[in-house]
Amino acid sequence: MTDSDDIEEWSTRFAVLSDPTRLRLVSYMHEKSGASVAELAVAVGITENAASQSLRALRARGWVETTKSGRTVHYRVVADAIVHRILHDIMGAEHRHD
Repeated sequence: MTDSDDIEEWSTRFAVLSDPTRLRLVSYMHEKSGASVAELAVAVGITENAASQSLRALRARGWVETTKSGRTVHYRVVADAIVHRILHDIMGAEHRHD
């Protein structure tokens, strides 16, 4: 049987991804790495403030990382994060090669 602490940790992980907005953001970032908050907000149909709040939750889990270019912050899914594996293994996401 799985340790009780492990179950609590997995429950928290799934709770973060149970929010449709956060899942849409992660999916979009997976497809278009390096998007800004403004671009992410438009892509998933939410306000920049709502996008920022969701991105904070994803960063807190260690699933999203940022880089800055001037005053603009760019977001991307951490390649070795569990959420990346979930996108591929469960949701069937693939990388686009432009």
